[in-house]
Amino acid sequence: MSKRKNAQRSRKYSVRNRTVKATKKYKDTIFRMLFENKENLLSLYNAMNHKNYTDADALQVVTLENSIYMGMKNDLAFILDMNLYLYEHQSTYNPNMPLRDLFYISNEYQKLVVQKSLYSSVLQKIPAPKFVVFYNGTKEIEDISEFRLSSAYECQTDDPDLELRVTVLNVNEGHNQELMEHCQTLKEYAQYVAKVRKYTSLGELSLEEAVECAVEECIKEGILAEFLIQNRAEVISMSIFEYNKDEEEKKLRKAEFEAGREAGIEEGRMAGLEEGRMELLKQQIQRKLFKGKSIDEIAEELEESVTVIQNLIGECEIK
Repeated sequence: MSKRKNAQRSRKYSVRNRTVKATKKYKDTIFRMLFENKENLLSLYNAMNHKNYTDADALQVVTLENSIYMGMKNDLAFILDMNLYLYEHQSTYNPNMPLRDLFYISNEYQKLVVQKSLYSSVLQKIPAPKFVVFYNGTKEIEDISEFRLSSAYECQTDDPDLELRVTVLNVNEGHNQELMEHCQTLKEYAQYVAKVRKYTSLGELSLEEAVECAVEECIKEGILAEFLIQNRAEVISMSIFEYNKDEEEKKLRKAEFEAGREAGIEEGRMAGLEEGRMELLKQQIQRKLFKGKSIDEIAEELEESVTVIQNLIGECEIK
């Protein structure tokens, strides 16, 4: 593909140059950088909803810039056609998204009705919500799946009073092909992520070198070219951050699994020891009963309570 064609393709992916101030609790993501651009966001909306809107200014962005829950901001929120869309990007499998979105939507609605009285006799209209997670982690999942808030309820019911459904879309390369074909930015983002994973999996390069190779290859192939050229240093920094974050989370889950396994082994060992002790007591009780010992005498000699001895007698096979 010629440089001219690459430039023409990439023009619509441009994102304003800016410096992201990272905090200890939150760092921006490439997904959010790309789709903060209204034209890119409108393209994603159109692809998701089979629409053909062309006026990006019709999008009323209502992203909660200062809302942080569990270390992550609400990625993208906007109102269009009197509906409120909450789009989230996830690189780790997270079944708690319905609960997180419940917090998000509560904050969004509070912000929308802050100047209105909820004690009025007039019904306060609010936009209907739509929750979507764009997942590109390494865990294999279906192209389209759904999480429900009710799955987290300790007491399950067929008709919960409060329900919240989150649609999860697998946006790894090779998945949701129809969606990708209708949103070029999302398609090329998936290609970029795939290239980063390809180079990091080789093990021959440092993480920074692997990301730089992925960026360079994408620019040459016209994948997010203008965006990567304009934001190269920031993209590399973010990619390294996201990769390290994912690796740390994998290590944490592995450590939690190992701790749980070891705890289970120890619990099993203690249960086995207790079972062995009970079997020995039964044998001792059997012998003492055979010798004509009373329950009180057996309890005293074995240094156990009368209640324990009575319970074990019922399990003893007296020969």
